[in-house]
Amino acid sequence: MNITAQKRLASEILKCGVHRVYVHPDYIDDVLMAITREDIRNLIKSKIITKRKKIGISRYRVKKAKEKKQKGRSRGYGSRKGVKTARSPSKRNWINRIRPLRRELKKLRSTERIEVSTYRTLYMKAKGGSFNSVATLHRFIDEHKMWRN
Repeated sequence: MNITAQKRLASEILKCGVHRVYVHPDYIDDVLMAITREDIRNLIKSKIITKRKKIGISRYRVKKAKEKKQKGRSRGYGSRKGVKTARSPSKRNWINRIRPLRRELKKLRSTERIEVSTYRTLYMKAKGGSFNSVATLHRFIDEHKMWRN
């Protein structure tokens, strides 16, 4: 009952691995009688020897986890990998902070609420990282009485 030779021939004809070759258990005697490639081809035509489907890796669990993450689950500190700046780069944070500050300074200068010299000092302070937000900038101007009368 050894059909390894027939399976090998069938795998070459079907262009797949030996383990994907399926022989119908009721017709094993017919398969044993098959010696040539032509015999094997005839058995393939009559569906006695067939090729099994490829077994893939299921993506079900991955899709499920992705859906949960889109909802906001599984995003706590325990699930995070990498440093804090890997998720939100420090450069992006800087850009998000400096642009509104510079916009506000330009607006204050154009409306002449601050002098040009004051604008320059505040601009350099902003560049140095003195202000975290527009509110802190306004607070600083109030404390140091930099408003133009």
